[in-house]
Parts: sequence; C-alpha cells; structure tokens
Amino acid sequence: MIMNLDHISSSLVYLAACFVVFVAGHLVFILFRRSYNIKDELVEKDNAAFALVLCGYYLGLTFSIGGVIAGPSAGMESDLIDILVYGPLAILLLNLSALINDRFILSEFDIRKEILQDQNCGTGVVEFAVFVATGLNIFGALYGQGGSVFTAIAFWALGQTVLVLVGKYYNLITQYNIHEQIEKDNVAVGIGFAGALIGIGNLLRAASAEHFISWEANLITFGLYMVVGLILLPVARVLTDRILLPGRSLADELVNQVKPNQGAAFLEASSYIGASFLITWCI
Repeated sequence: MIMNLDHISSSLVYLAACFVVFVAGHLVFILFRRSYNIKDELVEKDNAAFALVLCGYYLGLTFSIGGVIAGPSAGMESDLIDILVYGPLAILLLNLSALINDRFILSEFDIRKEILQDQNCGTGVVEFAVFVATGLNIFGALYGQGGSVFTAIAFWALGQTVLVLVGKYYNLITQYNIHEQIEKDNVAVGIGFAGALIGIGNLLRAASAEHFISWEANLITFGLYMVVGLILLPVARVLTDRILLPGRSLADELVNQVKPNQGAAFLEASSYIGASFLITWCI
C-alpha cells in the first residue's frame, strides 16, 4: 500500500508539472494570436474552423509535452528539471512550427482570413493536422535518450523540413490543386490532406524517437522511415481507390461532385494514418 501511495503521489507531481507547462503553452498561443478572440469565435460565432485549429494546437501541445515525460525515469528531481528545460522548448518549437507551416504548407492564401472571416473548415482541419503532426514530430525529437537540446532541435528541424516537403509532394500526387479546392471551402479535400500530414507526423515521431547512438546511425534510421513514408502516400491513395472505393475514383468523389464526398475523404485520411501505425510497428 505504501508503494502504491508513493507512486500515486509522484504521479500527481508529474501531472501538476505537465499542467503548468500546458497552461504556459495556452498563454503562448494567445500571445502569438492576440488578434484572435477565442471566446467570441467559439461561443458567439460558433466558428468550427477556429475550434479545429484550437483542438489541433492542444493535441499538438499534449504530444509535445509527452515527449518530455514519456520513457524511463531518471528520478523525480531529474525528471522535473527536464520538464522545466524541455517543456518551454516544446512550446517554442510548436509555435515556431506553426509560423513555418502557415508560410510554406498552406502558402497560397490568407489563413487568418479563411479561419476567422470565412470559417473555412477545410483550412481548419488542415491546421488541426499540422499541429498534431508537429506535436508528434516534437514528441520524437524530445523522447530519444542519449541526446541533448541540440540533437532535439536538429531532429525537430529535420522533421519540420520533411513535413513541408510532404505538403508539396502530396499536391503533386493528386489530380487537383489542394490550395484551390480548400479555398473553395472543400472540406473533403482538407480532410484527405490532413490524414496524410498526420500519417507523416506519426512516422516522424517514430523516426526521431530512437535512442541517440550517433548521427550516422540515427540519420540512417530517420531516412529509412521517410523513404517508406514517401512510398506510403501514393500507395495508400491507390489502395483507397481500389479496395475501399471499388469502381469509383477518389478524385471524383472529392472534387467533381456538387457536394464533395466527406465520407470518402475520411477513408483516405484513415488509410494514411492506419498505414503509418502499421509501418512503425513493423520496422
């Protein structure tokens, strides 16, 4: 019973520390977006697009904090010092990633306008996925044992570069222009794209979460996951077409109908995410 009480008390200390970091992350979100009125957007305007952005940020923040506290314990004192050091780093990287992703992934229109004025849920779901994928990337960068703040930042930067490139790559393997469709409030296209980003984010988590052995060994592992991921995207899309939507074209379902088929988009998104988990479990 004494051991159980000790475990419960230490768990409460860790939860309290994580809660403090989470609150700090929330305040940083507000600071970076001082022109956003959260209460007004959520309660008065019922802005679902903004709700998606906020939910994505909170999930991404949760994953980022998880990278600090997951894994073997080095003792409560050392663990709390790690949370004190790496928690603010996780918050900084998540918000810095948001600026980078807004500039390079959804680069062809004004995201703030799409979210606040147009309440475009297609943009909102992509922003949701960008935060989740970034949080998974940060989880992996902070999780690995044997590294340092420098290695964590380096693997975050590698993952962030991959995420941006995959955003461009995805647009090349589709039969339509993602930006054009999302700007038209095509939520289905946004859902499919979001699934691809989260799937790659999950691969980035696994690629960066390996214990740090050496730059050569860890970069080879990272590269292997990314090659598999680049193969995953078109293969998963073809499988969705051939197996999950037999006799139908996924592109037609998403863009060539009066009402884009969001059900087909969810199938596409889940195929990317599911395949990413299978790959991380098998490699």
